Amino acid sequence: MKTQVAIIGGGPSGLMLSQLLNKAGIETVILERSTRDHVLSRIRAGILEWGAVDLLREAGVGARMDVEGIPHDGCYLTDEELMVHIDFRELTGKQVMVYGQTEVTTDLYAAQDAMGTTILHGVQDVAIHDLDQAQSYVTFVHDGQEKRLDCLFVAGCDGFHGVSRKTIPEEKRREFERVYPFGWLGILSRTPPVHDELIYSNSRHGFALASMRNENLVRYYVQVPLTDTVDDWSDDRFWEEFTRRIPSEAAARLITGPSIEKSIAPLRSFVSEPLRWGNLFLVGDAAHIVPPTGAKGLNLAASDVFYLHQALIDAVKGGSRTGIDGYSELALKRIWKAMRFSWQMTTMLHRFEGEDSFAEQMRKSTLQHLAESETARRELAENYIGLPY
Repeated sequence: MKTQVAIIGGGPSGLMLSQLLNKAGIETVILERSTRDHVLSRIRAGILEWGAVDLLREAGVGARMDVEGIPHDGCYLTDEELMVHIDFRELTGKQVMVYGQTEVTTDLYAAQDAMGTTILHGVQDVAIHDLDQAQSYVTFVHDGQEKRLDCLFVAGCDGFHGVSRKTIPEEKRREFERVYPFGWLGILSRTPPVHDELIYSNSRHGFALASMRNENLVRYYVQVPLTDTVDDWSDDRFWEEFTRRIPSEAAARLITGPSIEKSIAPLRSFVSEPLRWGNLFLVGDAAHIVPPTGAKGLNLAASDVFYLHQALIDAVKGGSRTGIDGYSELALKRIWKAMRFSWQMTTMLHRFEGEDSFAEQMRKSTLQHLAESETARRELAENYIGLPY
């Protein structure tokens, strides 16, 4: 097999990169370890920065999002009964879009199928070769047969556990990590949202988040110890704990119901540098992980795709290597800014085991400052809606 860009990973970042490259007349082949049903069953992010919204439109996959997505003008940060409104539109002139990652992935698969892109599922034993040569190749096993894919460039969109990052020699990689001592227990429930905007709630009982997927499908979370399992949390226990962690004004409107999905996600911050090694480029979770507190995971992948698709178009179509030579440095500047914001949000809103009374007062003081300072709210809003590409 032969293509111009081999893309390892058939999640949203790999699909979006392929879609944009295909629209520019560049051939791609996508190699995905899991089945399509499994990829589409993963419950992930639900908030899109406006830059990601515009990128999906540019890719030609924004039509359903524009009909079914829910633009949000702001969100709430709370401390017990104090509710601080961060008005994105008033402070920045922009919004975010509530549209789940599963829906984004569904739209991208449909667009890629319409283009006739080769997407191979169930791929095993992927290895990347000759990254320092004029052309590279990828070997893998598919349907029980060993195969080879020749290419000019390789995009590693295969997540934290994928082969792409590990292909960069260990002595050439710098990895930065912060593992948080708690996780998020999240549920999906076919009930109306407790509020028409997201609520990030800090309380003496721990963190909670009231989010949504649509007007009758909510995604709610509570902070839990890493030792907890899903089996420890009945629906009744979740609703009781969630109710006491959100302000009473919101709790009075809460409608409960059976969960249709329940999972616990650990929280970590992680960055691997560089994002480029020869003809290989890392994208999304292959290079970086953020805690979900600031809604940056999928959005950071989208910004990587933005920088890389332009660089690859220039290299393949125009013969210029300026973009691919500068991809890692350019993408990392935005990545580290998003890392700072996600770390700041996580620290501001969560209780840490063993913390002293000073830490609690710092959280309260930070929320109070946001309540009183338009400048502080604007800085948070600018980061939340997404820094410019």
